[in-house]
Amino acid sequence: MKYTESLKKTRDFQAVYHSGRSYGNKYLVMYAARAEGQKNRLGISVSKKVGNSVVRHRITRLIRESYRLNESRFVEGLDLIVVARQGAKGRNFFEIESALLHLAGKQGVLKEKQINNVSE
Repeated sequence: MKYTESLKKTRDFQAVYHSGRSYGNKYLVMYAARAEGQKNRLGISVSKKVGNSVVRHRITRLIRESYRLNESRFVEGLDLIVVARQGAKGRNFFEIESALLHLAGKQGVLKEKQINNVSE
């Protein structure tokens, strides 16, 4: 990921959970908060309730790849956390990508979404 770093520390996750907004759909929940700096930071959380380690890692890889391919569409300076729901188990790449972009649109963190909001 060219413009993004990983969110790894518990205190960073907690800060986003407490100060950020959250939106969810059938497969994912996304928390977003403004961050210092120009880079985005992405954290991915997949609970043991979703499945065994093979399933959890596959979902993590799908989310990370979906974000990576659409990274240029996101506004800079964000902390994002994506939490997988049980419905994400067994989904393909396109369903996860669609869910991620749907939530990004609801959050208003897509560049083209902001352009539309400014012109309205």
